[in-house]
Amino acid sequence: MEFAGRVSPAPPRLSIHWSTAAGNVLNLSGPLLVALLCALAGLLGLTTYASYGSDAAVGIAVGAAAVVAMSQTLILAARPRLLEPLFGGLDRMYRVHKWLGISALVLMILHQQVEPDFERTVRETGLGELAEEAGEFAFNALLVLITISWFRRLPFIGLELPYQIWRFSHRFMGVLFAIIVFHQFFVDMPTGVDPSLSVLLNTFGLAGVIAWVHTELVAPRLRRREFTVSEISRHGDTTTVTLSPKGRAMRWRPGQFAFFRAPEAGLSEPHPFTIASAPRPDGALTLSIKGLGGWTRRLPDVLRTGMSVQVEGPYGRFDFRKGGARQIWLAGGIGITPFLAWAESLTEAERRNIHLVHCVRTPEDAIGLETLRAAAARNPRFSYRLVATARDGRLTAERLAEMAPFEIRDADLWFCGPRGLKDGLLKGLKALGRTPRRVRFEHFEFA
Repeated sequence: MEFAGRVSPAPPRLSIHWSTAAGNVLNLSGPLLVALLCALAGLLGLTTYASYGSDAAVGIAVGAAAVVAMSQTLILAARPRLLEPLFGGLDRMYRVHKWLGISALVLMILHQQVEPDFERTVRETGLGELAEEAGEFAFNALLVLITISWFRRLPFIGLELPYQIWRFSHRFMGVLFAIIVFHQFFVDMPTGVDPSLSVLLNTFGLAGVIAWVHTELVAPRLRRREFTVSEISRHGDTTTVTLSPKGRAMRWRPGQFAFFRAPEAGLSEPHPFTIASAPRPDGALTLSIKGLGGWTRRLPDVLRTGMSVQVEGPYGRFDFRKGGARQIWLAGGIGITPFLAWAESLTEAERRNIHLVHCVRTPEDAIGLETLRAAAARNPRFSYRLVATARDGRLTAERLAEMAPFEIRDADLWFCGPRGLKDGLLKGLKALGRTPRRVRFEHFEFA
């Protein structure tokens, strides 16, 4: 889970799932909205150009849907907070962003294959010819960039594209989309047709370009807050960094994550990490970062106390307070970080019964034990158990059910860690007839 500090040098994938025994409980408003807008553009293209033949109508329809899909891809990449609730959080919004990009690629290929021919019905202009050539260039370039973004690891040989190449490909897509918008504005089209489709495409085209400009030029100055590195400590291959705000403090809820960058240390690419501490009066926050990739392995060697760093956030909707009266918190490795923030936030007045299980390879790999001890001392309804697999053996569903101080079928299970651990335990609990009431889990990978 990258929120929790896992980072490797490749592009981000995020996902958050809230599920029950009856099925997934997800906010589908956002995915349905973006799909309907693409479908609307396609349907409008079909009906507007039906009189020019089926080839022309289909070619325009898939091209229109491609423009709307690509525009929405750029809009979601701007991380608009107002839209987060429609998707269930930034993580699910990124998943939709990914599939919109793939959909745009497929639609552009179809548009290229069924390209409408209006040569006999329009008077061609120099600008129209330029727009057509520009569209051809942008199509081929976007084809390459989206393919790079999609195939981050080359199949069979395991070669992984450097993160910098992937990020450049993403940043350059806005330029190519602007060329697509130019193509849409000025390519020669028949006169006298209903202008509704053109208005829709022009609106989405401009919105996508504005979103890209905002992401690249405006947002970095508005969203990033300046912090100072006040403390650095190492625990095995995990580096814990405490940051103090230079100006106005950032507000966050325990369990949320933020993007972190340290230009003075040569780490200028923003990477997401869970905030591993609860909000404090002085605004200081803690990140626990495990060295799993080039960026994170360099961090402890180049970061120094007193350095200025930048934090953007918070993001995420992973919140145990939305759960029931009995909860199991299950952490795998560095996935403990959101639970550390939750545990630190617990007060004596907390009425939920909570049991945390932290699964690590060796006892030395565990971090934040002092935070867990303090939480257990404050509130007797909170308890925790450390499972070191090298010492205690593999954590099984039977052992997990036995550790819980209450019936696990009546509890919510909150999980953060490797997918294999989650899948194995849930499968085992189902076989035992002890599936939790609800399962809520979060992943964030640079993979």
